[in-house]
Amino acid sequence: MLKKLTTGLVMGLSAALMSTASIAADYNFKFQSSDPAGNPNFILKQEWAQRVDEMTGGRLKIEMLPVNSVVQHSETQDAVAGGILDGHITDTSYFAGKDPAFGLIANPVGAWSSPSEMLRFINYGGGAELMNEILEPYGLHFIGATTPGLEAFISAKPLDGVADLKGLKMRAPEGMVQEVFAAAGATPVNLPGSEVFTSLDKKVIEAADYTVFSTNHAQGMHDIAKHPVFPGFHSMPMIEVSMNKAKWDALPADLKKILEISVRDFATDMTSKLAMKDLQAVAEASKDPELTIHNWSAEERAKFRKIAKDQWAKVASRSENAQKVYDVLLGYLTSQGLI
Repeated sequence: MLKKLTTGLVMGLSAALMSTASIAADYNFKFQSSDPAGNPNFILKQEWAQRVDEMTGGRLKIEMLPVNSVVQHSETQDAVAGGILDGHITDTSYFAGKDPAFGLIANPVGAWSSPSEMLRFINYGGGAELMNEILEPYGLHFIGATTPGLEAFISAKPLDGVADLKGLKMRAPEGMVQEVFAAAGATPVNLPGSEVFTSLDKKVIEAADYTVFSTNHAQGMHDIAKHPVFPGFHSMPMIEVSMNKAKWDALPADLKKILEISVRDFATDMTSKLAMKDLQAVAEASKDPELTIHNWSAEERAKFRKIAKDQWAKVASRSENAQKVYDVLLGYLTSQGLI
């Protein structure tokens, strides 16, 4: 009798362990980020992966890898399609060399005045469907998007509107950002981010497109450039959360839905927490009596958006997909009274 009980307990325990192991090992995915380990954005991505584990009861686990862990940041799309990675969380514009549509949807310079505007477009205005129409032929499925937020603008000169950009010698990355600022009358130059501080300090440039206010402030940019524009008016990168399409298709419906909802929650986390850091930095920067924070009016933002629109049209002419992005984006902005 004791032997039977012992045998029964062992078999029951073994079955329970096998069941637990099965649940824990249903789906194990590796996602690569475009951010380095320890970066605030990367930490938020790790927290998202942990929440997915909890929400699925351990059925789906995501290992979040920092930038360049498996492949270079510009190679993750191919790595995900080829099954080397299962997914990525990255700036879609890194793949503009494959199709200019990726650059246009990722950062239509001047289009957005807040993260909520962009996320409404993605979640409810046709953006997600458009992303999958473009992305799925490459072997990826778009789950959702987030953004680190609207980038502030660094300036050593007062900037209160489009007219003040005329003749402004500024740092801007190559591509549409440079093209839009040149069309607005500025004189953009291509400098790596590592040279922005020194170039401002030596007055080689007067202003710079760089990143969000809190990072600019932490790096001492406002010590030498006393006229930042906040909130920004130009650049807000879309960060896509995508995975291998075949692996997505193989997921049960409930796990797909959990992933979609978790990414919306992740976007709220990222935009809210990084916005809080920005506002804290703004409060600290405002204590400097020599510093003036400039907030462009809705009218000036609309003027800049109108200039940018002409550059979007040029990008649209470069591929069929880019034209689709332009048409959907313009339709959405028009319907919302933003253009």
